[in-house]
Amino acid sequence: MLGCGYLGKRVALRWRANGHDVFVSTRSAQRGDELSKQGLQPVICDITDSTSLDNLPQPDSVLFAVGFDRSSGRTISEVYVQGLRNVLSALSDSVNRMIYISSTGIYSQNDGQWVDEDSPCEPNRDGGKACLDAEQLLAGHTIGAKTNVLRLAGIYGPERVPSRKDVVGGEPIIAPSHGYLNLIHVDDAADIIIAVEQKAQAPRTYLVSDGHPVPRRDYYREIARRFGASEPEFIEPSEQDPAAQRATSDKRISNQRLLDELHVSLKYPTYREGLTHIVRVEN
Repeated sequence: MLGCGYLGKRVALRWRANGHDVFVSTRSAQRGDELSKQGLQPVICDITDSTSLDNLPQPDSVLFAVGFDRSSGRTISEVYVQGLRNVLSALSDSVNRMIYISSTGIYSQNDGQWVDEDSPCEPNRDGGKACLDAEQLLAGHTIGAKTNVLRLAGIYGPERVPSRKDVVGGEPIIAPSHGYLNLIHVDDAADIIIAVEQKAQAPRTYLVSDGHPVPRRDYYREIARRFGASEPEFIEPSEQDPAAQRATSDKRISNQRLLDELHVSLKYPTYREGLTHIVRVEN
């Protein structure tokens, strides 16, 4: 497993509970010690340094769930694209399954329309562009025929509720109140990855969301209600603000292919059930 963070660690522990030997990458020896205590087998490496991948294990299934660490000194393209290229060079033909975690950021639709796996991909932000470049890199590689690409909506869960800090702190939300948010609870995302590894045909791409987009104003108002904060205020971002580009996105992500083909059942079918769970486990 490349990337053992908020999502990846949950998948790793599920695989371990199912009796598999699970190798997980980390750049930190201290983090490696922590993962080892949880029954995982850490591999200390940096995917942007090809020489550190010389002894990369050759497992049956590989999950690429690397997040972008802005403190790393690398660009997002260096991590997502060149890092993936380095990993592919280090893997052998013995790998039978590759699961690549991409993003719905590869879509830039801004008129509230429904988006599925066949919708045009024209990203307008660096993250989406890097994800699409990585997908295309995989498609042109021999391992591409064994690959499932999962385009994830916004991940949330315990200790990770988008904009919660601002809402609770009374800070204005720098975004228009209209437009849709597309979300997936981290535990549902982890369960879906397990289902893909067990059931999905390859190559095949899936959009991963709860399938119930929520208007921004409703989401933030519910955050305020759940955590005892005041009604949130919205401010239109200036053209120079990095949030301006994010705010132009207004699409609704369909998860119909996922439901039809893999027959997954979500624990948190909307953000409301997800927030109920978060409040319960954090209190």
